[in-house]
Amino acid sequence: MRMIFLLSLVYMYGCSGDGGSRTPPAEETTHWDTFLDTLQLRTLQYFVDTMHPETGLAPDRYPSPSPSSIAAVGFALTAYPIAAERRIISRAEAERRASLTMRFFLGLPQGPQAEGVGGYKGFFYHFLKIPGGEREWKCELSTIDTALLLAGVLFCQSYFDREEGEEIELRAMADSLYFRVDWPWFMNHRAGLVTSWRPERGFGPHIWDGYDEAMILYILAIGSPVHPLPESVWDVWTRPYVWGKHYGYEYVNFPPLFGHQFSHCWIDFRGIQDDYMREKGIDYFENSRRATYAQREYGRDNPMAWRDYSAEVWGLSACDGPGDTVFVVDGLRRQFWSYRARGCASDFVEDDGTIAPYAAGSSVAFAPEICIPTLKAIRTKYGDKVWKKYGFIDAFNRTYNTEKTGPEGWFDHDYIGIDQGPMVIMLENFRSGLVWETMKKNPHIRRGLHRAGFNGGWLDSE
Repeated sequence: MRMIFLLSLVYMYGCSGDGGSRTPPAEETTHWDTFLDTLQLRTLQYFVDTMHPETGLAPDRYPSPSPSSIAAVGFALTAYPIAAERRIISRAEAERRASLTMRFFLGLPQGPQAEGVGGYKGFFYHFLKIPGGEREWKCELSTIDTALLLAGVLFCQSYFDREEGEEIELRAMADSLYFRVDWPWFMNHRAGLVTSWRPERGFGPHIWDGYDEAMILYILAIGSPVHPLPESVWDVWTRPYVWGKHYGYEYVNFPPLFGHQFSHCWIDFRGIQDDYMREKGIDYFENSRRATYAQREYGRDNPMAWRDYSAEVWGLSACDGPGDTVFVVDGLRRQFWSYRARGCASDFVEDDGTIAPYAAGSSVAFAPEICIPTLKAIRTKYGDKVWKKYGFIDAFNRTYNTEKTGPEGWFDHDYIGIDQGPMVIMLENFRSGLVWETMKKNPHIRRGLHRAGFNGGWLDSE
């Protein structure tokens, strides 16, 4: 099985599209590495330890106090079966956690009112109070975060496939959560899905179009057997794509790496193509691989002269930051930010010197030969400043030097659920393919991909 997987990597990594930009062929990188063992163990333990025991709610961040992020819950639901496979918890415990979570979400009040509910029309608010599950911070009803939650729900539905009472009930709850989402309502007579809705002012001004993390959102919405979106929304989604050349690699550009990673956590895009990718001669997996390599080359080049950027210290994505401020460092006026989506692409760069280790960690499945050395180099270089109880802290910035931080720069003290999640899932996809292979069995995912125009590879097989 391992040799077959490696051969498939070599084949897929060799694909080239228009312009001949080609990522280097994959080297044989071992899946059984003591560093990866430890990293995955610590990152999985984050989800095992931080889940609320009576609701299944996962915090947005830890150890700073925070409400629950429903996207973090989706990643947690995916992490529990991985933890069972890695013998951190039992299968029965993983099922108990998943069932507890789904039952809680099914029981949350839904309605158009501004308070006292957890969602509306089958969607959920981005942030929920712990432990009650009511809307927090007057936040938005979120299409993408609901989709990330449902991705975890459907993974559990396909993983817990035994004909036993608890697992049968879990699968039924998963269908109930997915079927009741009224996707067409969230189009609001637009060409695509609107990003947000608030009871105070209604729908937001923007729809999801152009490449980012929302591929999984449209695949789930198009694939719904109860409230599907029209298949035409996929063309609306792909039409604004930015195909460009960045540091020698041609691909659909999106600056932060998380946009190239989140949907891939659950869907194996190797060998399957929609109309857009058929025209380009690659698939979305190769696209993400090129984006990863381009970021590594950006780190090597370090055009803005940030401290410590190199071919082995890189990784721009959405993450914490040192603070929203401007001051002079090394004779240069520097702009810094707090939480922000950082990234680089052919058309846009957003960079303040902040590195997120999970950016490389969540690309391990695409490019293990550059991502694993980067993770090891960051751990070796910065030691216990970045490597703690639950693995890598969220982010660090060596250029941000103040009287408070000292010359070593800023190092975060928090972990963020939606950053821990993709890293632990993509590590498992690299090592065993567990999540990808499990989701290939899910009829809702397959239906959504087919309706979006994907075919080829595993999708054409029974």
